[in-house]
Amino acid sequence: MQFDLDALDRWTDEHVVAVTEDGLRAYAEATNDAVAAAHAGSAAAPVFAIVGVWAPLQAASRTVAPDAARPFVVHGEQDIVIHEPIAPGMELHSRAAPIGVHVKDSGTTVVLKTETRDGDGRLLNEQYVTEFFRGITGGEGAGETAPERPRPGDGEADAELTYRVDEDQTRRYAEASGDHNAFHLDEEVARAAGLPGIIVHGLCLMAFAGRAVLESQGVEDPAAVHRFAVRFSRPMAPGDSLTTRVRALDGDGTFAFDARDSSGATVLKDGLMVLG
Repeated sequence: MQFDLDALDRWTDEHVVAVTEDGLRAYAEATNDAVAAAHAGSAAAPVFAIVGVWAPLQAASRTVAPDAARPFVVHGEQDIVIHEPIAPGMELHSRAAPIGVHVKDSGTTVVLKTETRDGDGRLLNEQYVTEFFRGITGGEGAGETAPERPRPGDGEADAELTYRVDEDQTRRYAEASGDHNAFHLDEEVARAAGLPGIIVHGLCLMAFAGRAVLESQGVEDPAAVHRFAVRFSRPMAPGDSLTTRVRALDGDGTFAFDARDSSGATVLKDGLMVLG
């Protein structure tokens, strides 16, 4: 099954989203964010950046991946590079492009890049999304990979924080984020795709882990986050608990983390957060 390499580096049209206090508040509530400013709608959590790019990401992915491959796609990695924080009253102008296709023995990865600017053209954030098409092999690859980042593996944690994921978390997150993928909402569709049942959105779990990193360092201002990246390694069901293990990599505000479900299985790995 051949991916369309001619689509690489072609940007989508701009997608415009207005940032409101209600939208920021809804996202905070959907991710159980404990930060007062997020609940007040006066500050955006780092993962809120996905809201502006969700539509162009889907459009960019469909330009490069054949329709027959789409039932086999999972979210592999997310890397958010933040230049300026998102604030209420902003107008987000976002676009996306596929920048790389890489064929492996176990499947094919597609790397997508997004850019989000405010109404004055200031670059707010760049995101790199790696999609993995399970079992889709053959054909040719080309283009870039996502940016390198430290991948220190397991080590002794400086802090561990556990949060419960609510039974209705996926429904609430879908409404706040715009991600209505049936894997997260429909038991029958999820099982037909080979999943054990409804699974929690990876970006929702990423938000939980980000909260843990900030809380472990006593940081209440989400604008302190300059980079936030993770690899999604295993699905997790609503109603389970997520334990995030945090450790400092150096003395300049760089932290590694991973997160595990209640069985001890690793759900998020190769996590990185840079504070400043």
